[in-house]
Amino acid sequence: MQVHSHSVYLIGLGSYDITGPAADVNMMGYADTAQVASGIHFRLRARTFIVSEPQGKPVVFVNIDACMASQIVTLKLIERLKARYGDLYTEKNVGISGIHTHAGPGGYLQYVVYIVTSLGFVRQSFDALVDGIENSIIQAHENLRPGSIFISNGELLDAGVNRSPSAYLNNPSEERSEYKYDTDKEMTLLKFVDDQWGPVGSFNWFATHGTSMSRTNSLISGDNKGAAARLMEDWFEQREELISDEIPRRVSSIIRNHQDSHEELLELASYFESQPGRPATRVSSSARRVRSPLRKADKPGFVSAFCQTNCGDVSPNVLGAFCLDTGLPCDFNHSTCGGRNELCYGRGPGYPDEFESTRVIGERQFKKALDLFNKASEELQGKVDYRQVYVDFSQLNVTLTKKDGSSEVVRTCPAAMGFAFAAGTTDGPGAFDFTQGDDKGNPFWRMVRNALKTPHKKQMDCHYPKPILLDTGEMTKPYAWAPSILSLQILRIGKLFILSVPGEFTTMAGRRLRDAVKTQLKSSGDKELSGGEIHVVIAGLANGYSQYVTTFEEYQVQRYEGASTLFGPHTLSGYIQEFKKLSKSLVLGRTVQPGPQPPNLLDKQVSFLTPVVMDSTPGGDSFGDVISDVPKNLSVKRGSDLVAVVFQSACPRNDLLTEGTFALVERLEREDKSWTPVYDDDDLCLRFKWSRPKRFSSRSQATIEWRIPESASPGVYRITHFGAAKRLFGSVQHFTGSSSAFVVT
Repeated sequence: MQVHSHSVYLIGLGSYDITGPAADVNMMGYADTAQVASGIHFRLRARTFIVSEPQGKPVVFVNIDACMASQIVTLKLIERLKARYGDLYTEKNVGISGIHTHAGPGGYLQYVVYIVTSLGFVRQSFDALVDGIENSIIQAHENLRPGSIFISNGELLDAGVNRSPSAYLNNPSEERSEYKYDTDKEMTLLKFVDDQWGPVGSFNWFATHGTSMSRTNSLISGDNKGAAARLMEDWFEQREELISDEIPRRVSSIIRNHQDSHEELLELASYFESQPGRPATRVSSSARRVRSPLRKADKPGFVSAFCQTNCGDVSPNVLGAFCLDTGLPCDFNHSTCGGRNELCYGRGPGYPDEFESTRVIGERQFKKALDLFNKASEELQGKVDYRQVYVDFSQLNVTLTKKDGSSEVVRTCPAAMGFAFAAGTTDGPGAFDFTQGDDKGNPFWRMVRNALKTPHKKQMDCHYPKPILLDTGEMTKPYAWAPSILSLQILRIGKLFILSVPGEFTTMAGRRLRDAVKTQLKSSGDKELSGGEIHVVIAGLANGYSQYVTTFEEYQVQRYEGASTLFGPHTLSGYIQEFKKLSKSLVLGRTVQPGPQPPNLLDKQVSFLTPVVMDSTPGGDSFGDVISDVPKNLSVKRGSDLVAVVFQSACPRNDLLTEGTFALVERLEREDKSWTPVYDDDDLCLRFKWSRPKRFSSRSQATIEWRIPESASPGVYRITHFGAAKRLFGSVQHFTGSSSAFVVT
């Protein structure tokens, strides 16, 4: 056990399930009405760290496996935290940042434009996030103990490319010459070390979009950053088991029963036929979970978060963008094929397998994080503090300094989206005849726009050269379509400053913000900041969401990111101005005025998502019955084969099985004939797929696919399904069923 006797902080980490509804709900990110959840690739989690000086103020940072943070989720969470802890945790010192997966349930934001495709507000999505974030913070709070924090930086070169290089090239050449790459390649990692238990977690920031999974995917997934977190946490768990002489449940190099021949295993498997569906309890799946916290109740679990930063123009589809029809590279300036955007797609390293691309980009981040984790030696020491302010970006006066030293006052604008917004990106192209780089618009879509809201001349002039497609900042029926009041926040831990921003900054926009804040900090006179490096990281998509932030020069090009910069060409300058004020107040110990309060629109939300009325099975069948079993005497090989079993099922919305599992792979223990859980629906190798024969059918089935990893132990296995069925009058019955046994060699 590693012991540190000179800790300067109290540290606590926590993690909780936020997966949400795995059926019927539109996914957040691509804004594609056809992308509706129908199963789980692996689960989503909220991961939290809390740091404080022994008698000082705490800071809380939560990384969520969601597309972005939500203002209404943040407001509800803070309300709950105040009820539980008083003024200990508030909107000022709690930061929530989304990893930007495009494969999580939507409907949890409060502004109209972000919940149109989800058929309005989805209470289950919202509650899963609020509950999960709250529980992760409670865990972290209860785990607060003396410990140390180490920081490490390093380059990761092959996990992101610039998807809008023509816009990036519009930045001044002298500025671009200061950087080797057109995306940020640096990963910054924090290593948390408990005085008693040794390492208990790590959080890192690296810029790449959560778009390895495409818009045709319907399985809930944490995408590449969620995959990296799963890999890192499993690596640590298996390392700890090896050190403590425990038997890892899933490592083939440790468990091998050489006394069992293939024939003996087949004979043993033949005794275990499929188990018919049978009633279960609510806790059945939680108790069988592979990563149950009850397994190590005496020690905090290892928490590893892969956080998002200035990913605005960074794609994980690193092979480049190509036309589906010709196989040739897409047009450089507009990302089109023959003048149209629909056929231009980026390719990930596993192309054409998006699951493999997700794994590879996740693994690359994991390996770099592991390298930084193992060599982290710079210890953070010094103040823990924070500042937060609300700013109305719809009418912010921004003072610009000209090259001759004089100044000019400009203004941001009420939110609006340009025509190129509808063109999408190479990660997910739009439809119709929209193209990136469109600074003119066209008469037909102007007519459609005007049917919703005609922007006035002052608004059009303010956003120039963006041609306005949706004047969202001035659309208020049935309630606000877009945000105007945003939360800006800085969390400080010694020489580390985390800038929580409610949007997606492009590479160069992020560089300018970090540099401006760093310059402000260096000139502050704070003795703690003299000597050594000041670390400034951007936590993207944090505490709310307001789409993109480009540089002024990138905005002129009006690619997707510029068209999605809501508050006009001076948005970035507004952020820089306000963050400089905030950082100055922080280091000088001054209080800041809270600013205008954002609206709470929870009571105004409406939903058109059809509820689950009831579930049923064909006559004579039970929920959990096996429809399609494994073949008799099945023997499969590790590292290459796939096993699939189909069960009679029910809608996953009946019970989200939070901190449980819908799917389980179990291995037979030869000695006592018991079944040990070895993989569940939080493993990348096990996929839970749910479907109905018809859209409004009360019948459904679950297909569980296990791609046997090389690390699986030889032996006898079976596949088990858990679920919950709704009866006509509203009660829910939990059930389970299992396949026949089969052999893995």
